[in-house]
Amino acid sequence: MRKSPTLASAILSRSLTSASGAVHRRFLQAALYGSSSGSGCRHGSRRWFSSLLDSLGGSSSRAASLGLAGAVCAAAAVTSFSQVVYAKEPPPPEVVPKDVVLYQYEACPFCNKVKAFLDYYDIPYKVVEVNPLSKKEIKWSDYKKVPILVVDGEQLVDSSVIIDKMGEKILQGRKANVDTEEDEEKKWRRWVDSHLVHVLSPNIYRNTSEALESFDYITSNGNFSFTQRITVKYAGAAAMYFVSKNLKKKYNITDERQALYDAAETWVDALNGREFLGGSKPNLADLAVFGVLRPIRYLRSGKDMVERTRIGEWYMRMENTVGDSARIKA
Repeated sequence: MRKSPTLASAILSRSLTSASGAVHRRFLQAALYGSSSGSGCRHGSRRWFSSLLDSLGGSSSRAASLGLAGAVCAAAAVTSFSQVVYAKEPPPPEVVPKDVVLYQYEACPFCNKVKAFLDYYDIPYKVVEVNPLSKKEIKWSDYKKVPILVVDGEQLVDSSVIIDKMGEKILQGRKANVDTEEDEEKKWRRWVDSHLVHVLSPNIYRNTSEALESFDYITSNGNFSFTQRITVKYAGAAAMYFVSKNLKKKYNITDERQALYDAAETWVDALNGREFLGGSKPNLADLAVFGVLRPIRYLRSGKDMVERTRIGEWYMRMENTVGDSARIKA
């Protein structure tokens, strides 16, 4: 996965020379999954990006039995406790939509935010992976970004709006009992969209090896043909390495890793000793933070974040609470 910069440069040069201008422009735009503003994966920084493209042209059996029995009892006790504190919250069957389809990019933080909501509330959904180059899977929609969620035939767009509308449908009577709790939730959901997402791209594309690692994940999970997968991995990684430098300037980030660590610590401070921002169970802000961090968790940047900040315990609680995906086969 970690190829040499020389190899990446050679493949990039050949790819850009042979491909048409329009095609490699869209290859590289596809790399901007997680660097957009707002709550949808759009292709931001178009003006700067266009200029970049132009310039690129276990004793005895009894003891063992007792030990096993003790372990089983302990495990049962822990499981029982965790179910009480960290259980999912499936809504009443009568309010669960019959048909939910998510049009997404697997690596998009905004799409993962929607999936965290659907998974936690155990709403079955199908996934259509959109090819970011042709976008043929969403030709039918006037909205040309992801995520798009189609709920019983109704199109919902923009991740935060999708979650708000889905909440209205399935979380009747579950709103915060105190106004200040609801205000806190809204405040941190806005923070996710206005700040947290913007420190991700400069981190996952921080250097050539991390950019290649990120694009290996993107192309392995995305909807690409074999040829597109190879071209996008190397050309995209090379381009996004340079794009990440521009994003640092745009969002006034001096040290991208420190900015990520600071964001993680800011979130832990907001918890103020609570298991979740929502108290004994996650609220929409918890789900939003978890969702956008999920794509990077096992990349180098995500591992560094967990190792060097206090966010690891909360993330593990969220991982256990959100649990298995509610995704079903299309």
